[in-house]
Amino acid sequence: MPLYTTDALILRSYTLGESDRIVVFLTRDRGKKRGVAKNARQSRRRFGGALETLTCGRVAYMEREGRDLVRLDYVEPIRSPLSAVDGTALGYVGYFAELLDEWSPEADPNEPLFRLGASMVEAMAVGVPIERLARYFEYWLLRLQGVYETDERISRDAKAFLDAARTCSPFALGGLTITPRALSEIETVHRALISMHLEKDLKSVRVLRELRRP
Repeated sequence: MPLYTTDALILRSYTLGESDRIVVFLTRDRGKKRGVAKNARQSRRRFGGALETLTCGRVAYMEREGRDLVRLDYVEPIRSPLSAVDGTALGYVGYFAELLDEWSPEADPNEPLFRLGASMVEAMAVGVPIERLARYFEYWLLRLQGVYETDERISRDAKAFLDAARTCSPFALGGLTITPRALSEIETVHRALISMHLEKDLKSVRVLRELRRP
């Protein structure tokens, strides 16, 4: 049973039995994987907080041909957005992770998608405004999937932001000029495209709505 070591993003995890966890993670070079982290609920020695959503790090896992689940050996965390965000921004951690999960087929390598996700973690860690970052992420996710459609009804400000997003890094978003109304326009367009192509609404969107309520 070969041991693989690679960069990965933790997308989600859930309990398995009394002591283990199932972990869904997106690797840089081998696509999305699902694995068992043995004793992760009882011992923090190997995993600690490394299984938190959108943690970016090095993972080692063993994979046996014909098995759906790999066996996680360890996760070495490099960066996590959870230590740098709070409030509504925290809700976007789950939102980004759910979108990456939904658009990542099992074991189908997609390095651009991995790099997009990793750049979101880095941008959150340095405090890039979260609403701008979310619109940037949606834009590039839809483009990478080949389903992005420009809505000509949006305002000039919204179009200018999207034009800039096509060529700038996420770390430059704070320097762009855009109104909250234009960001809201883009959000509406993007959410409609996402729902249409996934054919469902995301659980994390409902969470974001709750967090925004006064």
